[in-house]
Amino acid sequence: MALCICAGLTGNTGEVSVWASEESSSDAVRIGALKGPTAMGMAQLLDEDGYDFTIAASPDEIVPMVVQDKLDIAAVPANLAATLYQKTDKDVSVLAVNTLGVLYLVENGDSVKSVEDLKGKTIYASGKGATPEYALNSVLKANGIDPEKDVTVEFKSEHAEVVSALVQDQTAVGLLPQPFVTTALMKNDKLKVALDLNKLWEDSMDDGSKLVTGVVIANNEFVQDHADKVNDFMDAYKESVDFVNSDTEAAAQIIGDHDIIAKEVAQKAIPDCSIVFIEGDEMKTMLSGYLATLDDQNPEIIGGQLPDDAFYYTR
Repeated sequence: MALCICAGLTGNTGEVSVWASEESSSDAVRIGALKGPTAMGMAQLLDEDGYDFTIAASPDEIVPMVVQDKLDIAAVPANLAATLYQKTDKDVSVLAVNTLGVLYLVENGDSVKSVEDLKGKTIYASGKGATPEYALNSVLKANGIDPEKDVTVEFKSEHAEVVSALVQDQTAVGLLPQPFVTTALMKNDKLKVALDLNKLWEDSMDDGSKLVTGVVIANNEFVQDHADKVNDFMDAYKESVDFVNSDTEAAAQIIGDHDIIAKEVAQKAIPDCSIVFIEGDEMKTMLSGYLATLDDQNPEIIGGQLPDDAFYYTR
């Protein structure tokens, strides 16, 4: 059983929740995750002894905790992991890829069948200066569409604002991640998924790279001092991911109980959330290819330069 301590925060960061096992101590592994697929994939671990979880609504809450060594392990966006690697003087490494592409283009009606149909459209999105913007630009350019001239991309600060904008502008298209796509479709039966940005990304890349949304990183000192705990965590996390993907009903119950997202949304969204656990050479190939694509567009989004081989942890 877990104790739930919720601290309400002002601003755009939302609510941070901390779950600590009743028998936890200073020896507990401190783990940070985001509301959404990363925390959903850890469902089976949330009530286990030996782990203290911080579940945040925004990466802005996780970053300072990583920098200040207040977390041993954290699930963060892939490009943010590369940035943290540079900002912490290479003090973190990537244990595994935990979320692949979760981005979808949704619309009112049935006018968008292909990328070419986006020409002349307004696309509402959140995530300016982050993965959604660069993934969208890559897919558009690969299909001969100029993001500056052929479409109008309007960025909103939150996913909910994208959904509201689609209500006001029936001819527009929205770029949303899971599980927010499922939430939007459940609230508005006129909305439908038009295009899978993840598949479009893979189709447009000749190097076989995938759209990598999230990874799990660890503090290098913690890895060096507690290799056994890191190994146990990775095994348990992989098992949890398998559980979440195979028993969506049971996983959704846990996810709902911990207020990550509503149970009903979780159960419908899990199959489309691309929750995975990929480590070792496969992780390195997949993630390095993705980061190289971002580097070609804007090196600042990955911390100014591509991370070296020490960034990728192998056991």
